[in-house]
Amino acid sequence: MIAILRFITGRGTAWIVLAATAVAVGLLFTLLPANDSEEFPSSGLPSSSQAAQVDKLLTEFPSAKQTSAIVVWSRDGAELTDADIAAITERGAALGEQSTAPRATTPQFSSDQQAALSVVPLDADTANADIGQTAADIRAAASKDLPAGLTAYATGAVGFQSDITNAFAGADLRLLLVTVIVVAVLLIVTYRSPVLWIVPLVVVGLADGLAAVVVGALAQPFGITLDPSVAGIQSVLVFGAGTNYALLLVARYREELLRTESRNDAMLTAVRGAGPAIAASGGTVALSLLTLLFAELSGNRALGFACAIGVVIAILFALIVLPSALVVCGRGLFWPFVPRFVPGAGTELRPGFWTRLGRGVQRRPVLITAVSIVGLGALSLGLIGASVGLSQADQLLGKPESVQAQAIVEESFSAGLTSQTIVLVPDAAAAEAGTLAEQTPGIDSVQPGESANGLTRLNLSLASEPGSDATFATIGNLRGVYADAPGEASKALVGGSDATALDNKTSARSDQDLIIPMILAIVFAILALLLRSLVAPVLLIGSVLATFFASLGASNWIFQNLMGFPAFNTNVVLFAFLFLVALGVDYNIFLTTRAREESMAHGTKEGMVRALSSTGAVITSAGILIAAVFAVLGVLPVVALTQIGVIVCIGVLLDTLVVRTLVVPALVFLTGDRFWWPSRPAANAAPAERPSSAAAPRTTQRV
Repeated sequence: MIAILRFITGRGTAWIVLAATAVAVGLLFTLLPANDSEEFPSSGLPSSSQAAQVDKLLTEFPSAKQTSAIVVWSRDGAELTDADIAAITERGAALGEQSTAPRATTPQFSSDQQAALSVVPLDADTANADIGQTAADIRAAASKDLPAGLTAYATGAVGFQSDITNAFAGADLRLLLVTVIVVAVLLIVTYRSPVLWIVPLVVVGLADGLAAVVVGALAQPFGITLDPSVAGIQSVLVFGAGTNYALLLVARYREELLRTESRNDAMLTAVRGAGPAIAASGGTVALSLLTLLFAELSGNRALGFACAIGVVIAILFALIVLPSALVVCGRGLFWPFVPRFVPGAGTELRPGFWTRLGRGVQRRPVLITAVSIVGLGALSLGLIGASVGLSQADQLLGKPESVQAQAIVEESFSAGLTSQTIVLVPDAAAAEAGTLAEQTPGIDSVQPGESANGLTRLNLSLASEPGSDATFATIGNLRGVYADAPGEASKALVGGSDATALDNKTSARSDQDLIIPMILAIVFAILALLLRSLVAPVLLIGSVLATFFASLGASNWIFQNLMGFPAFNTNVVLFAFLFLVALGVDYNIFLTTRAREESMAHGTKEGMVRALSSTGAVITSAGILIAAVFAVLGVLPVVALTQIGVIVCIGVLLDTLVVRTLVVPALVFLTGDRFWWPSRPAANAAPAERPSSAAAPRTTQRV
C-alpha cells in the first residue's frame, strides 16, 4: 500500500497517474453505452402488490393501449354563460378529432354550472411517445377561440404525467450548474485562494461525469431502471461527498506542508493520515446505500445502486487523482496564503477559536451535553402530528395546470373523478363484486367494463381526493370486503392509480422497517473496526440519531407552517435517514480518528482538544458545503426533492455546528478513556497538557 501511495504522490509518477486517468476516463466516456432514462419517476411495485398484478393483467385487455386526458373548463368560480356552454360544446367536438373515441369527448357540465369536463381517450403509445407535446396539443385544442375569462385546463393521466415530465425537463443541467456554482463559491471562501478551488472542483466534476456514464452503462445489465430524480440525487451526492473528501485531504496536506520541505513527502503523509478516514467514511455511505438493493420498490433500488457507485468513484478520485493533481501543481496553488516549511512548525499549540472551544467544552461537559440534548429534543417535538404520504396534487411545487384542474374537479364534480380505481374480478362474480363495491362507503359509482381472459373490469369513482388518506382508507376497506367475500368474488383485485399510490406507501414503510436497522448495523460495524471500540460507536450513533429526529422535527414544522406541505412524501423519511446517518457518521469519523491519533501521544481528553483544533475548521466548512449542495435540490419543482434537500441541509448543519462541535467532545470528556473501550490508545501517552495563566493554549495553524 505504501508503494502505491508513493507512486501516486511521487515527483514524476504523479504525472503518470494523471495521464493514465485522462486516458481511462476518455475511453470509458467513449466506449460505455449510454442509458436512456425514463421520462418521469416510477416506483416499481413488487409483484405481490395488487396494483402491480392489475397493471399486468390489464395488458391483455382490449383497452390496454389506451390512456386519457381530462379537460376542465372554468370561469374562476363564476357560472358559465350561454356563450361559454356553446364554446365548450364546440371544443368538445374538436377534441374528439384527436381522440380514439370521438363520442367520449362530449362535455359534462357540473350541477352548479361553474365548470365543464371532457374525457379524451388517446392511444397510449402515441401519447406517451411525447407526453409533453400530447398535453400541449390537447390544451391548444381545448383553449382555441374561448370567450374572454373562460379557461381550459388539462389533467388526468396525460396532464399529470406531462407536468411531472416538465418538472424534470433539463433537471440534470440545472442541478449541475447550480451545484457547480455553489461548490465553487464555498471553495473560494474556504481556501481563500483564487486558484486552489479549481483543482478539487475539476476532479470532483470529472468524478461526477464518470459516475453518470458508469451507472448508465451498468443499469440495464443489472435490471435497474433510472429516472431523472435518481440522476439528480446522485449528482448532488457525488459533488457533496467528493468535495468533503477533498476538503479533508487538502487541509491535512496544507498542515503537512508546514512540517515537511518536500511537497511529495507532505502529500504522502497527508494521504496516509487522512486516507483511512476518507475511505471509512465513504465506505460507510456506499455500504449504507447498497442496503437499498434489498428494498421492495425498484425506485429505491435504483437510487442505492446509482449513488453507491457514485460515492465509490468519488472516493477513488479523492485518494488517487486529487493527490497527484495537487502535487503536480505545487505549493503556489495555495497563493496568496502559501504554506512555507519551517523546521519544528506545527508541533505545538497556539491560541485559536477551536482550541478555546475545546477547552470550554472540557470545563463544562455535563452542562453542554444536557443543554444540547434539551435543544435537540425540543426540535424533535416538531414531529408531533407529522404524517407521511402526499396526494397526487401535492407532489409538485407551485400550481401546475393539472393541479389547478384537479381543484376545480373537487369543487364542482366528484373529487375522485380524475383518478379511476379499477377492479378485476372473475366473470362469474362480476355482478356480486359490483354490488359489494356500491355498498362500500366512499365509492361514488361503479361501471362495468370490458372482459378478457375470464376477467371483468369494473371502473370505480371514489368520492375523496386522489392520493388522500380517505381514498387509501376506501381502497383498503374495499380490498378487505373482497377478501372476506365468499366464492369467486374473493379473487377480486383492486388497482388503478390510487391503489398504486397506496401499495407504494405500504412498500415504502416495509423498506424503511428493513433498511434502517441494516444501516445502523453497518455504521456500528465500521465505527467499531475503525476506532477499535464498542463504546464509541454507541455514543456516536446515538448522537447521529438525535440529529436525525431533530432535523426531521424542525423540517416538519417548516413544511407545515411555512411551505404548506401537509405531509412528508412517501420515501423522504428513509432517504433523509440514509443521508443524514451516513453523512453524520462521516464527520464523526473525521473527528474521532484524529482524536484517537492524538490520544496516543497526549491522552484522551487532550487528544480530543487537539483533534477539534485540527479538524474544526475543515469539518465545519465541509458541513456547510454539503448542506448548501443538498439545498440545491430545491431548484426542481418537486416536493419530494425539496423535502430531502431541506431535511439534509438542516441535519448536516446541526451535526457539524452542534453535535460534532459540542456533543461528541463533551461525551469524550465525560467518558474519558472508557470512550475507546476495550482498546486503550492513550495508555502510553504522556500526562495531558493543561493550559495555565502563564501560557495560553496553542494550536497548529489550520485551514
